[in-house]
Amino acid sequence: MDWMEEVRENLKKRRQILFSKDAACLQPLAAQLAQQPHTVLVLWALAWAEETVDTLEARYPQERRPREALEAARAWAAGALKMRPAQRAILNCHALAKELTRKEDIARCHGVGQACSVVHTPGHGLGYPLYDLTALVHQWGLEGCREAVEARLRAYETTLQTWSHRAETYPGPWAAFLQKR
Repeated sequence: MDWMEEVRENLKKRRQILFSKDAACLQPLAAQLAQQPHTVLVLWALAWAEETVDTLEARYPQERRPREALEAARAWAAGALKMRPAQRAILNCHALAKELTRKEDIARCHGVGQACSVVHTPGHGLGYPLYDLTALVHQWGLEGCREAVEARLRAYETTLQTWSHRAETYPGPWAAFLQKR
C-alpha cells in the first residue's frame, strides 16, 4: 500500500499518528536503524530533535519544555544526569502536546519526546519519524505533503549514514550504559 493510502485511512479514523512503524516507506530506515550502535542512534535522534525544538521555540518562544527535554537527554547520554530526571523532562515535553491545539505542533512535541527517549532504548528510534512525518502531513495537508514527506524520508537515511561515519570522532563522553555492546 502506498503510504498516502495509509495516511488517508488514518486521517479518516482520526488517529493521532498517521504512519505506522510497519509502513513500507519506513522499512529502509528501520533496517538501517537496526544495524547501528546505540550511540549512533542517540546522535541521530537528538540531532533531529534539535531541529524540531528550534521550530517549536520559534512558534512558542516562552515555552521551555522541549528544550529542557533535549538538554536532559543529552546530559543523560553523557552520564551527567540520571534516568528519572531525564524521564521527567521528556514526559513534560509530551505533556505540552496536550496543551496545544495545532496538530503539527502536537506531533512535534511527541516527536521530541520519542527522539529523547532513544537514550533509554534504541527501540524509540522509529518513534521520531512517525511523529515528524505526521507533523508534515498536518502542516502541508494530505494533497500537498508528498514531496515534503519523501524528502524527509531520504534525509533521515542520509543523516543516519552521516552520524554512522562521524560517531567514532564524537568527543563524548558517553554514559556507561550506552557503551555496552
